[in-house]
Amino acid sequence: MAMVDRVLEMIAQNGIRMLDLKFADVLGMLHHLSVPVEVVDAGQLSEGFFFDGSSIRGFRGIAESDMILRPDPATAVCDPFVEGPTLSLIADVLEPGLKGYSRDPRGVARRAEQYLRDSGIADTSHWGVEIEFFVFDNVRFQTSPDASFYYVDSDEAHWTSGRVPNGGYKVKHQQGYLRALPIDGQTDLRTAMTRQLQALGLVVERHHHEVASAGQNEINFRFSTLTDTADKAMLYKYAVKNVARAHGKTATFMPKPLYQNSGNGMHCNQSLSKDGENLFYDPNGYANLSQIALWYIGGLLTHADALLAITNPTTNSYKRLVPGYEAPTNLVFSRANRSAAIRIPISLSPRTTRIEFRTPDPSANPYLALAGQLMAGLDGIRRRIDPTAAGFGPVDVDIYHHPDAALLKLKHVPSSLQQAVDALKADHEFLLEGGVFTKDLIETLIALKEEEIRRLKTHPHPVEFEMYFDS
Repeated sequence: MAMVDRVLEMIAQNGIRMLDLKFADVLGMLHHLSVPVEVVDAGQLSEGFFFDGSSIRGFRGIAESDMILRPDPATAVCDPFVEGPTLSLIADVLEPGLKGYSRDPRGVARRAEQYLRDSGIADTSHWGVEIEFFVFDNVRFQTSPDASFYYVDSDEAHWTSGRVPNGGYKVKHQQGYLRALPIDGQTDLRTAMTRQLQALGLVVERHHHEVASAGQNEINFRFSTLTDTADKAMLYKYAVKNVARAHGKTATFMPKPLYQNSGNGMHCNQSLSKDGENLFYDPNGYANLSQIALWYIGGLLTHADALLAITNPTTNSYKRLVPGYEAPTNLVFSRANRSAAIRIPISLSPRTTRIEFRTPDPSANPYLALAGQLMAGLDGIRRRIDPTAAGFGPVDVDIYHHPDAALLKLKHVPSSLQQAVDALKADHEFLLEGGVFTKDLIETLIALKEEEIRRLKTHPHPVEFEMYFDS
């Protein structure tokens, strides 16, 4: 009750008029329910608020639609994006009887953390996610039986220099990384985003322009535990989109919105600890990694094909995973090598020793993506999967430009969402351990993804008109 009392105090102290309950659906889309404070009491905060689950994609059918949102008091923050004082809380999705709903992504994340504690291997997993995004000044798209097109534009893109007055300061092709003003035209926008992220409780550590030519950005926030990091990833996307909108722009986390430019990644830094000790650190190991860390890597890479159906869950995801644009295409691990699926960043202390899984992108549901990685890594530890013996490296060369790359006999990431989904069908037992994921949830994910695949397969593409119209 102490946490509930804290919420009631925040309501009184800040003159709150509305509660806004936020939750994620199976695909990672954010939804919300607003409740006037006049009808809120301690009992409701503890028990939750009813909503219609049949209208949420991937949730319950119409015959069993009653569901409950129970807000987590620990997530309470004042929402800076609505008129009138509003308290935002992230909620867990429950079934009637206050039983956790098996398809609730946040519930999956919570169960993964409990499974870790029950395993005895570690008591805490630590996560730092690096989420990239584009901000465009003009976005238009349409899909109908008779037409299909998209158009995106950015004031700072090099292709605008010939059509705007005084257009000399532009981001050249693939040369946006860490550029200073006046080339970086979105510094002030990222600072505005940073201020709102801070208001939502995120500890922002830095922000900068990314590599791509037109409005690609990154804002980094401090690492935390699994569920908390996933909560913050949802708020991150919420804040970025709303600040962009307030400035007359549009932000997207789509993995590959621009042809021949770098795409948006969600690099996942992770480690395990027990009793405050980093289990991934060994001063005598490869890149200062312990045997536990290597087994964890072995699990991640062994299950990577299936995992990508969760961490890279859109057809567009696989347009990012191509050579030449700083996205990993090979299932290997390496010391400080950004061309590998798993990179071991340079560490300044035992406490910060970690691994970085570079394949995921921000179209993923962060709750499911982080939980899936943890389950794969723990399976590697449990089975003692040696990543070197399994053919995953280490590969300490630039894979993209290695003259004998063909001789390395590297394993590749799936080239399409269909391949990843097929892999998930064949390899998901590791996700079911401890009841973290359920068979029902996995089948639901597969069905939703195959529906998307079928739609793309049956719809004519503009590039097909260019290639085949006069055939």
